[in-house]
Amino acid sequence: PDGRTFAYFAMARPGYEADRYRILLREGLDGAERELAADWDRSPHEILWSRDGKTIYATAQDVGQSSLFAIDVASGAVRALDAAGTNQSPFLLAAGRVGYTKDHLRGPVDLWSIDADGSDPMRLTRSNDARVKATRMGEPEQMSFRGAGGDTVWAWIVKPIDFDARQKYPVAFLVHGGPQGSFGNSFHYRWNPQVYAARGYAVVMIDFHGSTGYGQAFTDAIRGDWGGKPLEDLKLGLDAALTAYPWMDGQRVAALGASYGGWMMNWIAGNWPDRFRCLVNHDGFLDSKNSYFTTEELWFAEWEFLGTPWDDAAVFDQWNPIDHVDKWRTPMLVVHGGKDFRVVETDGLATFNALQRRGIPSKLLYFPDENHWVLKPANSILWHDTVLDWIDQWTKGERAN
Repeated sequence: PDGRTFAYFAMARPGYEADRYRILLREGLDGAERELAADWDRSPHEILWSRDGKTIYATAQDVGQSSLFAIDVASGAVRALDAAGTNQSPFLLAAGRVGYTKDHLRGPVDLWSIDADGSDPMRLTRSNDARVKATRMGEPEQMSFRGAGGDTVWAWIVKPIDFDARQKYPVAFLVHGGPQGSFGNSFHYRWNPQVYAARGYAVVMIDFHGSTGYGQAFTDAIRGDWGGKPLEDLKLGLDAALTAYPWMDGQRVAALGASYGGWMMNWIAGNWPDRFRCLVNHDGFLDSKNSYFTTEELWFAEWEFLGTPWDDAAVFDQWNPIDHVDKWRTPMLVVHGGKDFRVVETDGLATFNALQRRGIPSKLLYFPDENHWVLKPANSILWHDTVLDWIDQWTKGERAN
């Protein structure tokens, strides 16, 4: 704040979008540089100086939350100010308070403030109170289990609305994209678990190896191992959830995923083929090797698969869903956008062709005017109607039996 010290982010490894962001401080343009809180094993997204320059406020994912932290500039000591929910966009207020936005699995964004010592959190706005009160939502909770390699893996569970523990509920098993991402305590406008809870589903969302917010080693663990530890985590996590929550019906489970989650649907189809009543694959690629040549993000595949297909194709071949199509038999809905340059439309068309040629019940939902995400309101409604009808058909309808 005195204009003498710069604070900024830097990564150590070029070409890796999920490397840990480090907070660097530099005295002037030509001064000495030092890393703040070098031992803090989290990757901050935003930073904000305090007025006196003694504290930097930061937000970072942390075990299924996105928390607001205060970092002492002199010592590097880190303390949480608001640990729960998704806290973002910090800004300074009067009287030593910090403002920020907060959302969570049961509510969209509002403005909050908190004292600089972490006391007296206060909600400042109630922009959506009337809508939220009029909307029935499921109750979320976190669970943990022993995943691949004996590591602790975390998951979010959302109960169906009007929950009755004496009933049995079908399960929507959501797999996040990235793959370096997280199903956190946030109110999402595309993959919101409350949509499935409102339809009578129990929702299970696992932060498998490769997810963010659990330390850099956990995030790095997916590199070169796309179908290894993550799939093991998904298997162990689903079993753990079904054991912990006996009201979940393990015989009526639908799996859904987008991007990497869509790739995982293709991988599951050939490597866990009898577990799910149906699959939903949104913008997932079918051929790991060919997708290297069609994506606009070449450096991403080179990092994840340890090189290029012509230098060393071993990892591309090891985790290639197209080589397991002969084992596919699970009904699948394929969704793709015509303007998706991350995972091009031919991946979705090829997946659908393979399903049709093998005589597997399948459907294609194609949006010529959408990219990797479905963003237009009318398209979003069609997406949700189609996806929910598909999983209902296979978990609740005549075909569920």
